[in-house]
Amino acid sequence: MDDLPTQIVANALGRFANAMRLYGEAFMRYRSLVEIDKEEAIHNLDRSFEAVLEGFHGLYDVSKPLLDYHAFPETSLLISLRNALHHRDHPLFHSLLQTIWLDGDAERLHGAEYLIARHRTISGAPPLMMHLIKLSDVYDRLDPREDSPYLNRMGRNNALTQFEALEDGLAFAKIWSNARAERYPEKQVYLDMLPVFNSAVSRVFIALVNSGVPFKNFDENAYKQIFTEEVRIDLKHFDFFSLRINDTQLAFGPKLTIQMAALPRGCTY
Repeated sequence: MDDLPTQIVANALGRFANAMRLYGEAFMRYRSLVEIDKEEAIHNLDRSFEAVLEGFHGLYDVSKPLLDYHAFPETSLLISLRNALHHRDHPLFHSLLQTIWLDGDAERLHGAEYLIARHRTISGAPPLMMHLIKLSDVYDRLDPREDSPYLNRMGRNNALTQFEALEDGLAFAKIWSNARAERYPEKQVYLDMLPVFNSAVSRVFIALVNSGVPFKNFDENAYKQIFTEEVRIDLKHFDFFSLRINDTQLAFGPKLTIQMAALPRGCTY
């Protein structure tokens, strides 16, 4: 790469790394803030995650010559999720936090149980955070077989081929198999985006390093070693968790975080 394109990619990398740091800070503030204002705490966390997706898309825009983002399921899903959240022409992709605590009276969900699927971390520490989206929303937005009114109509010629590659690459069939075996309603099956995100960032950072893009500032250097050397995600296997909306959860509210309340429900390996 010559100096000008390299600098453009490096600038986008810096903005993306800064957005990741701000998301981490929103996560750290969540538990103290949610006791005071649950709406602000949840919105801060969700909007910070969306800002990270925007930063990822900005990096994608200028580094496409270095990596075919749509050739890999995790990077492809992040781009598709960002685009869906950016255009807002649908009611999809509310986080589980918003669904439980902000989209209506939480008591309406008493007794409901959610299945959470999280791709397995095989090296490095599993992410502390979770960002949980309804798996059926992914299908409603991206799978032409669903004939959903919320389907992304761009790129229809190869939409099914692309989605089938994403579906297989992220092993969604294993989630549905578990959900059917445990008799979870389709709308109560959620995917944790953080391992998907970590795998995508690892893939992109390795491509940038191999292309000679400099990691110059504090934020990107703080993440460089983690994502190029430490974090590895198994996109074919899951850890499963369940979250039941019971009396304890309702009494404590969102300060009893999903990470604290979810119970292990097996795995695929």
